Amino acid sequence: MTTNSLKQEKTILGHPAGLYILFFVEMWERFSYYGMRAILTLYLAAPIIMGDPQSGFGWTNAETLSFYGTYTMVVYLMSIPGGWVADKYIGQKRAVMLGGILLCFGHGVLAIDAEWAFFTGLLLIVVGVGFLKPNISTMVGGLYKKGDIKRDDGFIIFYMGINIGAFLGALMVGAVAAKYGWHYGFGLAGIGMAIGQLVYFYGLQYLEGVGEFIGSEKSPDKESMNKPLTRVEKDRMIVLFLSFLIIIVFWGAFEQAGGLMNLYTEQKTDRTLSISLPFIGNEVPAAIFQSINAFFIIIFATAVGAFWTNWAKKGKESSSLFKMAIGIIIMAFGFFFMTKASTEVVMDGDEVVQKSAMIWLVLAYLFHTIGELCASPVALSFITKLAPVKYAAFMMGAYFAATGLGNKVAGFVGQLSEGAGEFQVFTGIAIFCTLFGILVLLLLKPLKRLTHGAEEIDIQS
Repeated sequence: MTTNSLKQEKTILGHPAGLYILFFVEMWERFSYYGMRAILTLYLAAPIIMGDPQSGFGWTNAETLSFYGTYTMVVYLMSIPGGWVADKYIGQKRAVMLGGILLCFGHGVLAIDAEWAFFTGLLLIVVGVGFLKPNISTMVGGLYKKGDIKRDDGFIIFYMGINIGAFLGALMVGAVAAKYGWHYGFGLAGIGMAIGQLVYFYGLQYLEGVGEFIGSEKSPDKESMNKPLTRVEKDRMIVLFLSFLIIIVFWGAFEQAGGLMNLYTEQKTDRTLSISLPFIGNEVPAAIFQSINAFFIIIFATAVGAFWTNWAKKGKESSSLFKMAIGIIIMAFGFFFMTKASTEVVMDGDEVVQKSAMIWLVLAYLFHTIGELCASPVALSFITKLAPVKYAAFMMGAYFAATGLGNKVAGFVGQLSEGAGEFQVFTGIAIFCTLFGILVLLLLKPLKRLTHGAEEIDIQS
């Protein structure tokens, strides 16, 4: 059990100073994770060339995507024990510290050019993310008093830190790996995490009373925890579990970005520029395309949020389930651009004779980002509105588990391209997700009845 006594008093631009500490810690953590993620599949699939800094593991696309799906799934699943250990034994503040230290070691070990170092580093990163990810977000909420109207704005600021880190990580790590070798890229990701950890140590003075461990026996909710669920709570739990299916489908498609689409970019996209740019020359490294999603989020997050606010003010349907369904459909349409890209590719046996244009990738990522902005932010909010207090932590963990399963589905679907081909896989994802989104819209009314006005209550309060 943790407590947030809110002893910190210093504010910056109307928000607790601790918010900006956590902003930069998360920014650098995401820099390291998404930087590593941007080159992970490319490294696994790169051919083995002894003495070459660009030598990889030489895995097939199917082997690479299978491993990628399993790895990213486990990363998210570790959030469940990471949150449980924090609540039960050490508190969120120490869990974030421990996670950061493990991540520093993990990314540092990845910089060593050896097979044992690669898998050891990934293992340390899995455990580190498990401790840090679920607890640092909870600490952000702990910075604010109950009912503080600035809480949502604080999370928006924090969310921007995530995407700034993701953008810079994929951009810089991808460029360094392309120019100097994979392990220099992994090393740069490690440097980013080390900076984040130093920021956290410095900023502890602004986080006094936030995320401290006090012991479960002092929990004020101990009595309420033993009460059975009411009928309304049971109905809401049903809706939540059904919403997890939406989450699995969404991330199962969206996470093709780091897997199949990343490999497609490397192998079948014409990345040649008409001019030579500093540091990267006239060919854009494939990993840099992993920064496009975060860049578009930074650009369009405010506009998408404003659209839904105005939409709701007009009295139109704006429930979380509606937004999630629309997000899936918009994201699905992005894959039609990948369908178009795959029609431009000309093969001669196993050799690529003609590659597709970069514009289709950019447009696909644009639609994927708009879909994410519609679906992903509201999913967490939806859980906090519907989950019974006694199962709030469990349901949040279940959300991350569903996200992890979506990542595994992404790897499995990506593997199908080895036999079926990219055209069939991209088109199949687009059609399936569109139909799935329409199905959710058709079931919207009965699903909303099972929420028993949870979101309407939230609006009135």
